[in-house]
Amino acid sequence: MALKMNQGKVLGHAAGTCGSPGGLVCILDVARLQGAFLLADKLCVPSSLSSLQKADWSTVGRPVLEALRDVSGREEQCGGRPASAAVWLKTVVSSVWLKVLSGEAGEDVETAWRENPFFPLQNGLPELNRVVLFEVVKSTATAGTFAHFLSSLPRCHICTELESFARHVGRVPTGEDDVGLFLEVWWELWKSGEERGGAAEDTAETMFAREFARVLSASSSASPRAAKRLKPDASDRAPSPLSSDVLHLLLHALRDLKAHVSTAELCVQALSVSLDALYTAFLADRAAVLPAEEKLRLVCEVVGIREQSGEQLTPGVIREAQRDVQASHAPSPFEPAGMTLAEALAIVAELAEFWRRGGLLAACGASKPSCSAFRLEQSVQKVLAALEKAEVPEMDGREELRGLLESLAFPATKSRPDVSARVAAAIVDHRLDGYQDVALLFASERSWAACDVLWTDCLERNRAAFQRLDALLEVTAVLEDKLRGADVSQCRRLMKVAADIFSALSLKDKNAALAAVLKRSGSGFFAGSAPSAVTEGFEQELNMAFNCIIQGGGAMAAQGNLNTAVSLVARVAFQNPEATLKACCHSAVFNKGAFSLMVKILQQLHGLQGHGGGGALLCRCLRETIGTKSLSVNEKEQLLEYLGLLMTAVEGEDEERRSFLTPQEVVNAFVLPNISTAGSSSLDVELSLRLLQTALSVDVQDASSHPHWALDCSPFPLLYVLAQLHNRTLRCWERPEDAVPRWSMEAKELLVSVLTTLGRVVGAEVAAAPSRWSRALFWLYDRTAELDWTVRFHLKAVWGEHFKNEVPSSLLAVCDLPEQDWVGSDLPQYGQGTGLLAWMECCSVSDPLRATMLSRLALDQRRPDHVGMFSKGLLVAVTQTLPWCSVSQWTRLLGVLRELISSGRLHVPFSLEYVDHLPLLDLRSFSCELRLSVLLLRALQLLCGSSCSGWLAAEGWAHVGRLYAHAVRAMMSSLRAKLTLPTSPKTPASGGLQEPGGSPLTSKEPGEEEEVVPCQEVLFVLSQLFCHVQHIQVMMPGGQSEPLFLSSLEVLSHYEAVMAAFPLSSSPLESDNARHFFSTITDNLQDLQMKAVLQQKIAQLVAP
Repeated sequence: MALKMNQGKVLGHAAGTCGSPGGLVCILDVARLQGAFLLADKLCVPSSLSSLQKADWSTVGRPVLEALRDVSGREEQCGGRPASAAVWLKTVVSSVWLKVLSGEAGEDVETAWRENPFFPLQNGLPELNRVVLFEVVKSTATAGTFAHFLSSLPRCHICTELESFARHVGRVPTGEDDVGLFLEVWWELWKSGEERGGAAEDTAETMFAREFARVLSASSSASPRAAKRLKPDASDRAPSPLSSDVLHLLLHALRDLKAHVSTAELCVQALSVSLDALYTAFLADRAAVLPAEEKLRLVCEVVGIREQSGEQLTPGVIREAQRDVQASHAPSPFEPAGMTLAEALAIVAELAEFWRRGGLLAACGASKPSCSAFRLEQSVQKVLAALEKAEVPEMDGREELRGLLESLAFPATKSRPDVSARVAAAIVDHRLDGYQDVALLFASERSWAACDVLWTDCLERNRAAFQRLDALLEVTAVLEDKLRGADVSQCRRLMKVAADIFSALSLKDKNAALAAVLKRSGSGFFAGSAPSAVTEGFEQELNMAFNCIIQGGGAMAAQGNLNTAVSLVARVAFQNPEATLKACCHSAVFNKGAFSLMVKILQQLHGLQGHGGGGALLCRCLRETIGTKSLSVNEKEQLLEYLGLLMTAVEGEDEERRSFLTPQEVVNAFVLPNISTAGSSSLDVELSLRLLQTALSVDVQDASSHPHWALDCSPFPLLYVLAQLHNRTLRCWERPEDAVPRWSMEAKELLVSVLTTLGRVVGAEVAAAPSRWSRALFWLYDRTAELDWTVRFHLKAVWGEHFKNEVPSSLLAVCDLPEQDWVGSDLPQYGQGTGLLAWMECCSVSDPLRATMLSRLALDQRRPDHVGMFSKGLLVAVTQTLPWCSVSQWTRLLGVLRELISSGRLHVPFSLEYVDHLPLLDLRSFSCELRLSVLLLRALQLLCGSSCSGWLAAEGWAHVGRLYAHAVRAMMSSLRAKLTLPTSPKTPASGGLQEPGGSPLTSKEPGEEEEVVPCQEVLFVLSQLFCHVQHIQVMMPGGQSEPLFLSSLEVLSHYEAVMAAFPLSSSPLESDNARHFFSTITDNLQDLQMKAVLQQKIAQLVAP
C-alpha cells in the first residue's frame, strides 16, 4: 500500500493540474517519454544508450528532447502553470538517474517494483548510462534540479557523483554549454546546500534520496556479476581516490576546464562562482549575519539589472536573486575536508591570471551592466575585504590574486528607489525569505513612503507582516510626517492601517508603542497641523469608544469586557495620548461611578506614563479637565477616589507591581500649587488637604529601603504652609464676615491629621540623618515662632529632642514641668491668671500631651481654697476654649473634665434647680455625669451671657451647639452602660434602689435573688439632662440649634425606653408629674415646630 501511494505521488507530480482526467494524461505522457527513449536506443544501433558516448547524443537524443518539449508544452497549455512542466522535468531527471544507478547496481526487478516509487516510469526506459543523464540535464536546462537531487545525498555520494559529472563535462567535445552547465550545477549546489535537511517528508528530493540509498544498499550485497556492472564505462579513465572535499573537487575540475572558457560572460561567471565558493568556505564569518538592509540592496541591484534586460519583476526573479545573495554570503554548506586556503587561493589566482592573459577580464568594465558582472564585483569586494581583515600568514597566490582583483573594473550600477520599493513590496506581498525584516525596512524608508499609492497599498494588504513593534513605530513616524500634508484620504487610510496594526499587538507591545509615541509628543499623530477632516474623524472615534465604555457600565468590569475596554482606549491613545487621557479624566470625574473602571483601564496601559514611568501628562490632563469647572461634592469625591486608586500599586502583566501615579506626582501637581495661605477658596485648599492625606496613606512598596517620597515635595516649606493654615483655624470665628471664607471644623481636624502624619514622616528622615537636615530644621522652627504657640506641638515629631517645648510662662505656674524639656515664654495674650487656659489648650492638642498635663497639674487637694479657685478658673478656661475646639479636641477635654471630677480635683456643686424635693435615690454612681452636665451648663451660661453674647458669629454658635450635643451623647452612652435595657420588661426590686457599684440587670435562675437595677436613678439623671439641654437651647442666640433639639429627642426616647423596660420604675402619678414638668420646661422654646415635636414626644411618656 505504501509503495502504491508513493508511486501515485510521483505520477501525480508528473500529471500536474491538467483539466482533463489526470490519470489518463499521466499514463499517455509516461508512455510518450518511454517510447522516445526506446526510439533513441534503437538509433544507437549497433550500440545502445547504456554505452552512449558524449559526441553521439546530438544524433540520438533528438526523440527524447522532442518528447520532453511536447509533454512540457502540453502541461503548460493544460494547467496554465510553467511549474507543472518543471515538475515533469524533475520526474524525468530523477527517473533517468535512478535507471542509470539501478543498471550499474544490477537491481532486481522483483524488488524494485515493490519498493521503488519511480518504477512506473523508470521500468519502461531502456538501459542508460551517465552520459544520457548529464546530456538530458544539459539539454533541458535542469541544472538546478540536478543540483537539488545531488544535495539531498550524503556527502561521500555527492563527491562521487560530482566526480563523474566533472569527467563528463571535460570529455571531448567540450563546449561553452558544458562549462556553463558545470558552473550552473556548482552554483545551484551552493544555493541548495542551505535547504538541506529542511525538506518535507515526501518531496521528490527525499524520495529520490531514499531510493538512491536503497539501490546502493542492495548493491553492497550484490553478486560478483552485479559488482562488475557497477564499474564505470570502459572509456572512463580510472577515478581519483575518493574525497569528501567538494570544493577541492570543483576547483580542480574548473582548472581543467579553464581553456574552454572562451567568452567574457563565461569568464565572469566562472570567476564569481569560484571566488564566492572560496569566500564562503574559508573567509566568511560564521557568526555574522548579513543585515537585512544590505541583503535587500543586493537583491534590488540584481532585479534592477534584470529589468533593464527586459525581464519582468516576478516573485520567481526575486526569489532567485535572494538565493544568490544568501549563497554568496553565508558560510558554505560544504566545509573543506582536505583543501587549505592557500591551495584554493593559488588555484583561483591561476585561473584569474590565465583568463587575464586571454583578455577575457579586460571586457568587464566596458560591458553593459549584467548580473554576472555585478555578482563578480560583489565577490571581489568581499574577498578583498576578507583578505585584508583575515589574520593569515603570507601564502602563495594571495598577493597575486589581490593584485588581479584590484585591477578589475566593473560597469556602474545603481538601483532606482522605485525599483527598491517595488521589490520590497513584492517580498512582503508574497512572503518571500526575510519578509518580516523587509517589512521593517519598507516601513522605515522615507523615499519609498513617497510612493504613496504603492506604500499605502502594501501596508493595507499586509497588516499581519507589520505586526511587530519596531515596524509599527516606523509606520507611525512616516504617518506623522504625512499628516502635515493635505491628502485627507491618504491620511485616513494610513491612520486606520496603523491603528489596526497596533490593535493586533500584545498588551506588552502596545504599552511599548504608547511609550514611544509619548516620547515624541503627547499629542501623538496630531502633534503637527493635521487636516481638520482627519481631526474630526478621530474625535468621532474617541467619543464612540468612551460612549461604548460608559454605556457598558458595570458590565465592563468583567475581565473579558475589561480587555475590550482596554483595547478601545489603547487604540485611540495610540493616535492621540493627550486627548485620550483627557477623556479618561473627564469620565472618571464627571460620570458617576466611572472612576474605578477608568483606573482599571489605565493600570493596564502603563505605557501612557511614558519612558520615564511618570504620570506628568495625566496630571496635566486632569488639571485641565477640572480647572474649568466648579466641582460638586460628588465630583470631588470621585476625583479623590480616582487619584487614590491611581496611586495604588497593582500587579501588571509582567508580574511587577506598579502604580500609574506616584504620591509625589499627585502632591506636586494638585497639592503644592493650591495649598496656600493666600488661596481664594478654602474648598480648593480642603480638597488639596484630602489629596495629601490620601497620598500619605498610600502603601509604598519598599518604603523602608529608600528615602520617603515626601522628601521630593519640598517637605519643610510644605510643613510651614500647613502650620500657617492651622494657625488660621485657631481663631476662625473671630474673622469678619467679608474676610476669606471660614474653615470648617472638619477641615481643621483634617489639617491636624495631615500635619501630624507628614511631621512623623519628615521626623523619621531627620532622625536618620540629622546633620543633613539641620538647616531646614532650624529654618522651620524659626518660621513657626510667628504662629500660635500650640502649633509647634503638632511638629514635635519633626523637632525630636532638638528643641524644648516652648509654652506661655503662665502655664508653668499651674504645672510642675521639668526645665530640661520645657521653657516659658512671655506671650502678650497670656498674662497673669491665664495658666489654666494654656493648660486646657495643651490638653486639647494630643493624647500624650493631655496625659502629661494631668500628671503635672500643680494642685493641693488638701486645701479647699485652692480646689475652689482651681474649679472657678477651670470653668472660665472651659468657656474660653470650647468654641475653638474641633470634635476630637473636645473629646479630649471631656475626658480631662471626667478625670478631674472623678479624682476630686474639680469641684462642681450639684444644686436641685429643677426639683422641689430631694428624691430618695442613690445617685453616687451617677455623680460624674450629673456634675459634668452641671459644669457644661455653667460654662454655657457664661458663654451665652450678655458679656459674651456678641463674641461668636452664627457659625461659631452652631459649632458650640454641635459640641454640646456631642457631650450629651457621650453622657447618654455612659448611662446606657450603667443600665442595660432588657429585651423584655422587668419588675425592679423593692424600692428600685441599687447599691453603689451595682451591676446592670442580668437574668437569674428561679429561687435566686434578683439584683436591683438603678432604673429610677437613671430616669432622674435623664430628667436633669433634659432640663439642662433645654435650658441651654433657650439661652443660645437664635434658640434654633438643631443638634440640641435632636439631643432632647434622644433623651426623651431613652427615658421612654427605660419606663417601658421597667414598668414599676415610675408610678402613674410620677409619670404625670414628669410630663407636666417636661412640658413646662419646653414651653420656653421659641421655635414652634421644635416645641410641637417635643410636646408630642413628652405626651407619650405614660407609665405602663
